[in-house]
Amino acid sequence: MDQKMLSLRRITKTYPSGNDFRKVLDELSLEVGKGETLAIVGPSGSGKTTLLNIIGTLDKPDAGELFFEASDLMKMDSGQLPDFRNRQIGLVFQLHHLLPQCTLWENVLIPTLPQKPKNGAVEKRAEMLLKRTGIWEQRFQRPSELSGGECQRAAVVRALINQPSLLLADEPTGALDHENALKLINLLLELNQEQGTALVVVTHSMEIARKMDKVYELKEGKLFLNTEIAFR
Repeated sequence: MDQKMLSLRRITKTYPSGNDFRKVLDELSLEVGKGETLAIVGPSGSGKTTLLNIIGTLDKPDAGELFFEASDLMKMDSGQLPDFRNRQIGLVFQLHHLLPQCTLWENVLIPTLPQKPKNGAVEKRAEMLLKRTGIWEQRFQRPSELSGGECQRAAVVRALINQPSLLLADEPTGALDHENALKLINLLLELNQEQGTALVVVTHSMEIARKMDKVYELKEGKLFLNTEIAFR
């Protein structure tokens, strides 16, 4: 896990605030190693989601550098970024964002459509992940017929279907009860161990944060490594 995969250098992001601007991220730097797990904690409004959106190339900083292995993401254009994101990054949000008109099976295969795979490998991977997450029997049901925990597990499978190098999870357990929240986080960690996918989780829960290799606190636009609450 000592090999660098992702590097953020002096990332700055501001938003309009009345007649002025509010600096959410202030020359923030971060490195994520291959297969590493880390949590980002901090108060509401501190910029955690903004940071995750920048890492996931859903948003761009005002200044700074963002590298994924040898690729300079700041130099990619709007046509290159979606392809990079689809191949390298999996995204899980607090709300599952499954398409209500599609079955669970159809939902998890949506990210594979741009690649037009034809050799059946994607279907085999989908089957493996759905069985691994315990929702294989529900694959032909629609989101309205599933529980919140089942929908969130389906969102995890969808995020992992293209074998990304990095999984970003923004408060993925926020809509779940405590038992299902821990089950989901433990599942993410098991998949991290089995498949080597790096994991970055934004969370308010110290219980969840402690399960990661590293815990960073976002304060006043900068990240601070917290060595007191990372126990895994």
